[in-house]
Amino acid sequence: MRILSGIQPSGKLHVGNYFGAIKQYLKLQEENEAFYFIADYHALTSVKDADKLRKYVEDVALDYLALGLDPEKAALFRQSDIPEVQELAWILSTITPMGLLERCHSYKDKISQGITPSHGLFAYPVLMAADILIYKSEMVPVGKDQKQHVEVTRDIAQKFNNTYGEIFVIPNEHIVDSTAVVPGLDGKKMSKTYNNIIEIFAEKEDIQKAVMSIVTDSKPVKEPKDPEKCILFTLYKLFAVEKDIKYVESLYRDGGLSYKDMKGWLIEAASHYFFPFKLKRKELAEDKQYIKEVLEAGAEKARKAASQTIKEVRLAVGID
Repeated sequence: MRILSGIQPSGKLHVGNYFGAIKQYLKLQEENEAFYFIADYHALTSVKDADKLRKYVEDVALDYLALGLDPEKAALFRQSDIPEVQELAWILSTITPMGLLERCHSYKDKISQGITPSHGLFAYPVLMAADILIYKSEMVPVGKDQKQHVEVTRDIAQKFNNTYGEIFVIPNEHIVDSTAVVPGLDGKKMSKTYNNIIEIFAEKEDIQKAVMSIVTDSKPVKEPKDPEKCILFTLYKLFAVEKDIKYVESLYRDGGLSYKDMKGWLIEAASHYFFPFKLKRKELAEDKQYIKEVLEAGAEKARKAASQTIKEVRLAVGID
C-alpha cells in the first residue's frame, strides 16, 4: 500500500512529534511503499526567514534519518523538489468549492494563534490535497486533529473525478495511536505554538530545565495521588519500561511519591530513551553529502510518480 506523510520544517522536533506521529509513521515503512516529504512550501505560511527555513529543512532530514527512517524502504524528499505538485494545486483550486475551504478549522485555528491571514494559509488544504493525490496515495497517517485534512482531500478528489473522469485514488486516513496525544509542560497538547515542548534532541541540561518548569500541586509526599491526572506521570510512561511504570504508579496511588523525585526520574528516562538517536544524529550531521544524496534519491522516486499523474491530469482537463 502506498502511504504519504509530510512534516513542516518550522522548528525543532519535539517529544509530541515523535510519540504522536513519527514513531508510528516509521513503523509503516516496514510493510508499505512510503513517501515522506519535508513540506517547505507549507512552511512559508509561518517561516519568513530564508536561512532559518534552509536550516529547518536540513534538521528535519537529519532528525528523520536519526530516528529510524530507512532510505531503502521509504522516499524522503523536499516538497519543493517536485514542481508538479504546484501545478496540480492550481488545477485542483479551480474545482475546489470556497465553502469547503471556509469550513476548514486549521485556518481558523492558526489565525487565532496570531498567524497573519494570507491566501496561502487559506488555500493550504488545496496544496495538501495535491501533495496526497499526485502520488496516488492510498493511506495517509494522521492524528485525530488532522482528520479533516484528509476528508477535504477526499472531497476534492471526488469532485475532480466526477468532473473529468476517474484519475485520482480516493485516499483513506489512518488514525495514528489516539493514546499518544502528548501533553506539553503546561498540560495543553505539546506544540511549538504554545512554547511547551521538550525537544527530541535536546541536551540533558535542557531537558532538565524543561521538566523542572512543570507546575505540580501542593499535595504532601505521604498523600495518595492520581497518576492519570499528573503530567509528569503521563510523560514518564512514554519513556520508561513497564516494571518501572508500575512501581511509580504504586507510589502515586499508595502515597510516598515526591514530585522532586518524579521529575528526576522523568529527566533520566527521557535522556536515556533518546540517547542512541542523538548519537546517530551527530554521526549523520558529519556527512552532509549523504543527506543530499538521500533527498535527491527520494525526490527522483517521488517525481517519477508525480510526473505520470500530472500527465493524466493534463490530458483529462485538456491542456496536454
